Amino acid sequence: MDFKTLINARYSVRKYKPEPISEELLNEVLDAGRMAPTAVNFQPFVFIVVNEQGKLKELYHAYPREWFATAPQVIVVCGDHKTSWKRGNDGKDHADIDVAIATDHMTLRAAELGLGTCWVCNFDAEKVSKALNLPGHLEPAVLLPIGRPEEVESPPKKRKSLSELVKFNGY
Repeated sequence: MDFKTLINARYSVRKYKPEPISEELLNEVLDAGRMAPTAVNFQPFVFIVVNEQGKLKELYHAYPREWFATAPQVIVVCGDHKTSWKRGNDGKDHADIDVAIATDHMTLRAAELGLGTCWVCNFDAEKVSKALNLPGHLEPAVLLPIGRPEEVESPPKKRKSLSELVKFNGY
């Protein structure tokens, strides 16, 4: 699948088949995240795969949506604020940016492999941190449910036009 087809085919899956994906496919997706570019190549992220029923239930309590409970596995993408690059002139922490790039790489690789994901950020981070026993410097930034989609037809995308988003040489 060429890249344009891939980015148009990827969508947020909100209903999964119950069986977990194979370790081989999971590793393909995780490796795509690992290969993402990061500020100064510091790679300030950790991917925590949650596939145990008890832990999945704890994540559900942090994001209580019925569709989320259908995911057989969730990758919790954490930003490592201890190792992230901070811009010199203002201290801007690039962990969130690096996490976003890695997550995007994983969602696209998953779609290429016929898997579904959904980028989830609206969750109780404190509950996730407690459930996974995260140290203070690791911030759970994204819950990425992953599995085989129940429906394989991607819905139409609603996007702004380029003219609404692109400016040249200033605002």
